[in-house]
Amino acid sequence: MIKEERKKSGPKPVDGLTKAQEKMMTTIRDIIAEQGLPPTMKELAVVLGIRGPTVYEQMKKLVKKGYLRHTPRKARSIEIVDQPPPVSEIVPVPIIGKVAAGLPILAMENIMGQIGVEANIVRGQCFALEVQGDSMIEADINEGDYLIVRQQPLAENGDIVVALMEDEATVKRLFISDDRIELRPANPDYSVILIGPEDDIKILGKVLTVRGQDSVI
Repeated sequence: MIKEERKKSGPKPVDGLTKAQEKMMTTIRDIIAEQGLPPTMKELAVVLGIRGPTVYEQMKKLVKKGYLRHTPRKARSIEIVDQPPPVSEIVPVPIIGKVAAGLPILAMENIMGQIGVEANIVRGQCFALEVQGDSMIEADINEGDYLIVRQQPLAENGDIVVALMEDEATVKRLFISDDRIELRPANPDYSVILIGPEDDIKILGKVLTVRGQDSVI
């Protein structure tokens, strides 16, 4: 078991919608119905109560999934498509424990159940971890979600990874430069974890997508 992380002082389903994406789609429909025009990114941010970059990331995902069309840098260019998602075989992925979306904590690698994931997503050896904490909320990773992780020892700059530091696991976005490695949260209330030459870090895997509790089988 794990404990909740402390704040510092002072690809959900590929062919479905997360709760946040459903809310955005509903909001867009409501605004079009009321005003006769689609909202701007700024208007969506105000109505949804989220930051502009988060709106932009959600928009990109909805476009990729085929639910929206949007012309970048053009105001009021959002168009609802509602393309039906492709059907894919569902395969079971083992849930091996929990991981903190905050400060690193121990991930107990004991099988706790299974979660259903589309076969076209699951490539290689995969496992699932339940998220605790809110440091990755702007990446649409929320407490109680399940990360679908491909086991691999290496990752690229910008990947969301599960990393092991001194026997404690955390989920963060990986950033690599010439002289430093960072594990960055997606919540301004949390600090970046700097990885120095003396730090012991191991990449457990790359996060492929996120699933809700309704996917547990």
